[in-house]
Amino acid sequence: MDKTVLPSLPTSTRDEARKERAALWSIAASVAVTLAKGAAGIATGSLALISDAAHSLLDVAATTMTWLAVRTAHKPADEEHHYGHGKFESLAALIETAFLFVLSGAVAYEGLRRLWSGHADVTFSWAAVGVLMGAILVDAWRWWSLRRIARETGSEALEADALHFSSDLVNSVLVLAALGAAALGYPQADALVAVGVSAFIALAGFRLAQRTIAALVDTAPKGLAEQVRTCAAKVPGIVEVEKVRIRPAGGRVIGEVLIRVSRTLPLERVSAIKRNVAAAIAEELPQAEFTITAEPIQLDNETIMERVMVIAAHQHVPVHHVTVQDLDGRLSISFDLEVDGRLSLGEAHEIADRLEAAIEDDLGPEVEVESHIEPLETTPLEGREADPGTVARIAGALAAHAAGGPIRDIHNVRVRETPSGLVVNYHCRVDPRLDVSTMHDLVDDLERRLRREQGQILRVVGHAEPLDQGR
Repeated sequence: MDKTVLPSLPTSTRDEARKERAALWSIAASVAVTLAKGAAGIATGSLALISDAAHSLLDVAATTMTWLAVRTAHKPADEEHHYGHGKFESLAALIETAFLFVLSGAVAYEGLRRLWSGHADVTFSWAAVGVLMGAILVDAWRWWSLRRIARETGSEALEADALHFSSDLVNSVLVLAALGAAALGYPQADALVAVGVSAFIALAGFRLAQRTIAALVDTAPKGLAEQVRTCAAKVPGIVEVEKVRIRPAGGRVIGEVLIRVSRTLPLERVSAIKRNVAAAIAEELPQAEFTITAEPIQLDNETIMERVMVIAAHQHVPVHHVTVQDLDGRLSISFDLEVDGRLSLGEAHEIADRLEAAIEDDLGPEVEVESHIEPLETTPLEGREADPGTVARIAGALAAHAAGGPIRDIHNVRVRETPSGLVVNYHCRVDPRLDVSTMHDLVDDLERRLRREQGQILRVVGHAEPLDQGR
């Protein structure tokens, strides 16, 4: 599919750059928050704050892994990864999910152990409060910015990070509450909050796992297949949208669409329909990449003549003058069959037999099929323009035979000499209200009279044009 190239970076390249910058800033913020929380947790002895610092340490690893995954996912398809590297984002999110569950278990264990043992030595510190307030602001900024960029670029890894930091935000608020409770004389609240923090970590991991596993097992985004089906069905020429398959891959969607078209359509028209379907989907889903496959089918309103022409086209045999007769409920079909004039009669007859058998297979054995074999010139005729005298003679003969009849204004007469005889081309005008069959009979009659009178004429091609009623 052709695309317009803008002077600036393409949208996909700009999105990739935004995703990588967002991941790098997230790494820097995670490092700063982790160091601050760790120092404050050690100074106060708060398990909730230390566990939150450990959670932030995990954020450093997770965001680094996200940055690496985003960079890898942007690599184009190669010989080993035919659909690109988008799944690396899902893989990174899956690893981050495992980290979340491990951390959740460790924090919950330590919190329950402290509750059981009664050990809850927590020292209130305004410095720790300041660290937590700063962490809350940083996490709020990261959650908002990563969520926005993830939605705009379709990045699974950044969306996982945004979900992760939303839980960090809640965790920091709970830890802040635990420090406040300790200052009021309830140090056990620290261990209780630590257990609560572990629950939020586990919840974030579960939500990440759902999304990540769905992407890795190629679960189609809800409602997207129907959206693609509706979009494709609007394209003219489609009989039916048979099948839509979709698989997510990083920030993109890859899929296949199987459409059904009339088998009487020429290949060029089918190709155009496929291009139109791809363009319609791309306009509605810019980040999607679909393969369009067309399946030709026989329509209920397909005429007998159309069926015969399709069968002949499949046999790569040109036919014309197809005549269909209804003989008291029994079909009779006849046609002119063109074959290479250099073939022997035996070879030509085999071609005719195959075509007749194919028509009988399609229409039924009771149908009567007759073919008339004609030679087809497969090589260009060597020729030259005839002399002016010959052209004038032929033009005069055409005008004389047409005089007083429905054929008027013989013009643009051209005569070419070939080794097999003269080839005559001319234009004429007839009443535009005449039907095509009558017009064809008139031109054929003029050709027969000319050939009887003039010798050495191989072919006469008459092109009829509508007669201006004012003439």
